[in-house]
Amino acid sequence: MFQQILSPVADNLFLSFLVGIIPIIVVLILLGIVRRAAWQAALAGLVAGFIIAIAVWRMPIGLAADATLNGIAFALVPVMWIVWAAMWLYNVTVRSGKFELFRRWMVYNVPADKRILLLIVGFSFGALMEGIAGFGTPVAICSALLIALGFPVLEALTLTLIFNTTPVAFGALGVPIVTLAGVTGLPASTLGAMVGRQLPIFALFLPFYAILVFTGWRGLRTVWPVALVAGLSFAVTQFVISNFVGPELPDVLASLVSLICVILFVQIWKPQDIEQYRASVAAVPAAVTDGSAIGEAHIPASSSVDAAGSEGKPTLQESIFAWLPWLLVSVIVIAWTFLKVPTLGQQLIKWPGLHNVVFLTLYRKPYAAVYTFQILGTGTAILLAVIFTTIVVVLAGAKPIIFVQALADTWRQLRFAILTVVLIVGLAYLYNYSGMAYTVGLAISKVGAIFPFFSVFLGWIACFLSGSDTSSNALFGNLQVVAARQLNLSPVLMAAANSSGAVMSKMVSPQNITTGVSTTELVGKEGLIVQRTFIHSIILATILGVIVLIQQYLIPGIIPH
Repeated sequence: MFQQILSPVADNLFLSFLVGIIPIIVVLILLGIVRRAAWQAALAGLVAGFIIAIAVWRMPIGLAADATLNGIAFALVPVMWIVWAAMWLYNVTVRSGKFELFRRWMVYNVPADKRILLLIVGFSFGALMEGIAGFGTPVAICSALLIALGFPVLEALTLTLIFNTTPVAFGALGVPIVTLAGVTGLPASTLGAMVGRQLPIFALFLPFYAILVFTGWRGLRTVWPVALVAGLSFAVTQFVISNFVGPELPDVLASLVSLICVILFVQIWKPQDIEQYRASVAAVPAAVTDGSAIGEAHIPASSSVDAAGSEGKPTLQESIFAWLPWLLVSVIVIAWTFLKVPTLGQQLIKWPGLHNVVFLTLYRKPYAAVYTFQILGTGTAILLAVIFTTIVVVLAGAKPIIFVQALADTWRQLRFAILTVVLIVGLAYLYNYSGMAYTVGLAISKVGAIFPFFSVFLGWIACFLSGSDTSSNALFGNLQVVAARQLNLSPVLMAAANSSGAVMSKMVSPQNITTGVSTTELVGKEGLIVQRTFIHSIILATILGVIVLIQQYLIPGIIPH
């Protein structure tokens, strides 16, 4: 049995910490400074991690390979299976012309003001997509729609990534919170309530923050009422549902309430300076099918995209078709989850050569390696929505070939994203089983009384590596609780801080970004995005760290018991 070494460098925890974060630094430098493609940065990080795990943490080569392969398997199913199905649905809507209908519905039913459309599409609709699918698909779909509405590509991606924070902890119908409860032994309802007393603060001011980033003070000054409606409606709903109902529905219900409130509000109130921020009304192709950019007329006219109907305001029937795919996938995924369909035919596979072969020194127990394969997981539910949507649009006049064309589009868009994700998640699993992750976490936990601030960055690091709040909670959730009890802090607060902190690194995570850029011209140029989002990620994580400090020391009564 391989026993993890927590201080392999000169028996010094701090020096071991510095060596342990080298793969993370390699990825960040290659992405943000050297501007290499995400898959190249992830590959370099994995190679660095593999060498360090073997040479410094003394992990046997076979075990290191097994850990990496376990991560790759998880990256393919369920992660990229969910992403693949969601992007297939998106491409069916593009090929059938229903995505263009969706764009036209936005243009003609709400003020054609980019700031308002940003809040509706990037914030409210993006949160709905996060609540259902996650793993970067909200960024890919929402940025494509924003670009089709006339947003510059880099702006659209940056802003949707900034928005892809507050919904994440309750994404996929509460799976991150349920996972956190499983590894910590704390009640999911209590953890969800605590996260629901942190993230709604960000939900309230994030619309203001994003508009400020997009237009500056001048643009925010004339549209702040809409930002207030979007943020307040989301924050209140997220708080109420997470505290009084449970962790499964805060995202879905908060996003729907926010979406409805904003759309209704802008029917009776409009900013006076719409012309300065007017969105594109003309039809713009909104897919990447051959590697070129959104906004270029590269799709052949001969049946590649079925007609979306005449230009102008969509009819009632067209409006129904515009919203149908997204409402359909929402209903199917929610019903699928609550009926526990994913557990049917579920296989628990003890990973050969890895299961209980590694000894977790920090927790003094063997490290399990059980791969959960769900043939009827969330990705399959989304695939069902793809099939139903295709049937509906074909009955409405679209050509059946769009189903296959959309599949080909999805492969062209996601081939590099798949490569990036398997490499970065493989690195995350190598971090876990080698002991590097626990060295990094243990070192951060030694900061003493200010640990509540740094607990946020533990979650940040884990989510940066894995691209998943769920994986972050599985990795460091229990460490947060152990450190909290040693320092006489609240275990509930520290565990929640891990989940809330993780969401702040989604905007710089290679897994999230590489999926997000898949529908744009920036495939292979993910470093441009990291350069734009990194500062926002650190700012938001720092603010959260201060909030956690305040909750621990100044208002401990806010912590649920």
